[in-house]
Amino acid sequence: MSSPRLEIDLDKLEGNTRVLVDRLGPAGIRVTGVTKAVLGSPAVGAAMLRGGAEGLADSRVANLERLAGLDGQTSRTLIRSPMLSQVGDVVRTATCSLNTEAVVLRELDRAAEAAGLRHDVVLMVELGDLREGIPVDDVAAAVRLVLAAPSLQLVGLGANLACQNGVVPDDRNMGVLSDLVATIETSYDVALTTVSGGNSANLDWAASSGSIGRINDLRLGEAILLGVEPLHRTPIEGLSGDAFALFGEVIERVDKPFQPWGNRAQSAFGGVPDRVGSGTVRQAIVALGRQDTDPDGLMPPEGITVLGMSSDHLVLDLGDHAAVVGDEIRFGLGYGALVRAATSPFVTLVERMGC
Repeated sequence: MSSPRLEIDLDKLEGNTRVLVDRLGPAGIRVTGVTKAVLGSPAVGAAMLRGGAEGLADSRVANLERLAGLDGQTSRTLIRSPMLSQVGDVVRTATCSLNTEAVVLRELDRAAEAAGLRHDVVLMVELGDLREGIPVDDVAAAVRLVLAAPSLQLVGLGANLACQNGVVPDDRNMGVLSDLVATIETSYDVALTTVSGGNSANLDWAASSGSIGRINDLRLGEAILLGVEPLHRTPIEGLSGDAFALFGEVIERVDKPFQPWGNRAQSAFGGVPDRVGSGTVRQAIVALGRQDTDPDGLMPPEGITVLGMSSDHLVLDLGDHAAVVGDEIRFGLGYGALVRAATSPFVTLVERMGC
């Protein structure tokens, strides 16, 4: 089988989704499965839906197009503010989009009207992480704009925390969102059906809070895919953390000195590597590079150490492991490594039931 190869266990992803749906359900929170880390894989999306996710979401229109063939009734949410250059594609492909900019909302309305469609809108609120979001004091103006747009439907408010500056979801910031929903509903005589509190970083809050408030939706990707919560990257009890495995082939196996020699300057990706140690290394080179995955999120088997990675070469200290040219080595993945592997044109995706 070809390598590099990313193997995906769809049964484990379905199981992870089901566990999270069952845990959040009693609090009135539904799960929207996020597929952006896996290039909008229809097989992964289908596994999330089988596990009980009520809809799917992605940050790229092209990925949502891949998901469109699963089920015409499944909601597909664009979770990055639409680009003006793509508003026509957005209203044709996404049933809903997350928005912050007035100019984008006006163009979405025009595009939806031209296509004879009605497009759902969730307005994103800035709660402190300083990525996307409308300042709280400006939300009312955005609400009025959407309510006046004939081809847009205001379905809710949302927020995103932790991704940019690591701000933790808690009762205070989630309370601000809930209170804002109540104010908007009262002031404009509307019923908001979606209050999307955030992403996988919200899971600890949802499990421990005594006051969920109006939050009724979480957009979950990393927790389903990798079985961890993003705030501390700790495993979530009851979830599988090994649904993904990246395989690379050994292309050189030679014992080499631990320390390089000769005058030294920057390596291929900047900096002068500082290698602490001496003696000889049981070194292997694997046909994996930064074009294929992120070395910082690559998890080699126990006893094997990553010594470096360039565009196309991964250099390993095998320790006590035996390996010869042609052998494959299996790696676990963190989120960054998964995103790059799943979106690299050089990595073959193998999606299996119970692999």
